[in-house]
Amino acid sequence: MSSYLDFEKSIKQIDDDIASAKIKGDSHAVEILNKNLEKEVAKVYKNLNEYQRLQLARHPDRPYSIDYIKLLLSDYYEIHGDRAFRDDPAIVCYLGYLGGHRVMVIGEQKGRGTKNKLKRNFGMPHPEGYRKALRAAKIAEKFSIPILFLIDTPGAYPGVGAEERGQSEAIARNLFEFANLKTPTIAVVIGEGGSGGALAIGVADRLAMMKNSVFSVISPEGCAAILWNDPAKQEQATKVMKITADDLKSLKLIDDVIPEPINGAHRDKDNAAKAIGEYFVSQIAQLQSLGIDELIAKRMDKILSVGVYEG
Repeated sequence: MSSYLDFEKSIKQIDDDIASAKIKGDSHAVEILNKNLEKEVAKVYKNLNEYQRLQLARHPDRPYSIDYIKLLLSDYYEIHGDRAFRDDPAIVCYLGYLGGHRVMVIGEQKGRGTKNKLKRNFGMPHPEGYRKALRAAKIAEKFSIPILFLIDTPGAYPGVGAEERGQSEAIARNLFEFANLKTPTIAVVIGEGGSGGALAIGVADRLAMMKNSVFSVISPEGCAAILWNDPAKQEQATKVMKITADDLKSLKLIDDVIPEPINGAHRDKDNAAKAIGEYFVSQIAQLQSLGIDELIAKRMDKILSVGVYEG
């Protein structure tokens, strides 16, 4: 662990004590401290509030799309470019095998470290990124390959160049095309799902969220600035916006919540990846049993059932 959140201070202290005991060669102390660490982690993570889950969704050590791809896929191959403008590193597309299934994985990649964050544009795709995603999805459709979308972005990039190249059209096009894809699709929010930037790869037969992820139409900071003219009230905004996995599940806006390791995905990447893999394999088995017409019809019914209108 290289980063600790405010509510993880007690965990950091025990981690530091373990490191010190290892340097001293005190195996007995290490054994006791590891047991204490296990208890403290369970205590800290048992009753997280909404704002703490937001912090975990943004944790710098949290696994990103490429981390999951490398842990989940075998014999994988990356697909580059939209064949129109350039290759957008904020969207990654990989073809490989997961649990015996050929699969296309399309994910948003934030980047780790200053140089890589800049390369990946902090996980904010340009329109060519969404067009690359659509190109990869169409390849999957052509060969009847199921698709796994990994959502993790603060939002689509709002820069002048992105708008000039049709950011809103690219997002709208994906919403339309993905709603009608003739292949099974599963989308998982692995960290932060921000507005249309997340929806652009979030239209699927199954939409799930990792336990410590968030999905919102605007960031809590943006919401606080608009409602109270004070971005510092982001904790209050996080609570009232109902953006956690459990909230969205209760509102029937997502299909499932994928459990994370008790100490969070950032502390146990292998088991977090295993949970996503198991979810994909179980759901894809159900979806592949449907005919294409039935698959698309059920997907459309699911999309149209979102929201309630009262006259």
